[in-house]
Amino acid sequence: MKPLNLLALLLFLGGAAWALTQNERSVREIQATYYRAISPFLTAGSALETQARNFTNEVEHSKLLEAEVEAMRKDYGRLQLIESQLRTIEAENVRLRRSLDFKERTKFDVVAARITRRQPSTWWQTVEIDRGGKSGIAAAFTVVTDRGLVGKIDQLGDYRSSVILLTDEACQVSARVEGSPEEGILSGQRVHEGSPKLRLRFLSRDARISKGMRIFSTGRGGLFPADLLLGEIESVQPGSLDTEAIVTPSVDFQNLGTVFVLTPEKVQP
Repeated sequence: MKPLNLLALLLFLGGAAWALTQNERSVREIQATYYRAISPFLTAGSALETQARNFTNEVEHSKLLEAEVEAMRKDYGRLQLIESQLRTIEAENVRLRRSLDFKERTKFDVVAARITRRQPSTWWQTVEIDRGGKSGIAAAFTVVTDRGLVGKIDQLGDYRSSVILLTDEACQVSARVEGSPEEGILSGQRVHEGSPKLRLRFLSRDARISKGMRIFSTGRGGLFPADLLLGEIESVQPGSLDTEAIVTPSVDFQNLGTVFVLTPEKVQP
């Protein structure tokens, strides 16, 4: 053994022997000094343990809150779906009530029909309905909703028919401006963007018409019955020879659902 190692061992043994030979009071003093030395470390360890326990509790609490929030999100999503379905049902009920009211107050016999097909490329020109010759309708019969004129039967089948819409350029109606002597020809116009508009032509050069005035069918030519609502003037365009007006349709052509085909007039008692 090296001299230094031997010297360290002898000092250690001597110190241990000295400590063991001391009286009880000396031992207590040594112990007290030792505990005072390590006390800050014990206190710090206890504080760290408390903080660790609190952190663990917070994590567990956060997990519970997260689970509760996720459950609330799912419940909210279900409630939104139910609300949407209820609004759809309510809107459908409103349409049905209007349709029934229209059917009761119209002077025509009507055949109710639903839109079954509509092509994106001809969205504003034609639609297909689930009624045909077997339901008592014929070509050129007028098609309406409770809001006004939709168009006329174009191609007739036994159980299905196509309808040319008022918003098609090929559909022309003799029309009058309510509260004015003005009459002209109303037709669809090409739609580039937004909702479709109608064009009222051949009004007099000094026509006294303005925005908001309503347009009705005249019944001239026998193609469409008189006094069907067609739309409302949106703007007036005076010209050198005549006046034209842009008309907003009274029917919502974007969301057609149930329509009515007018058949010959009811026999009045």
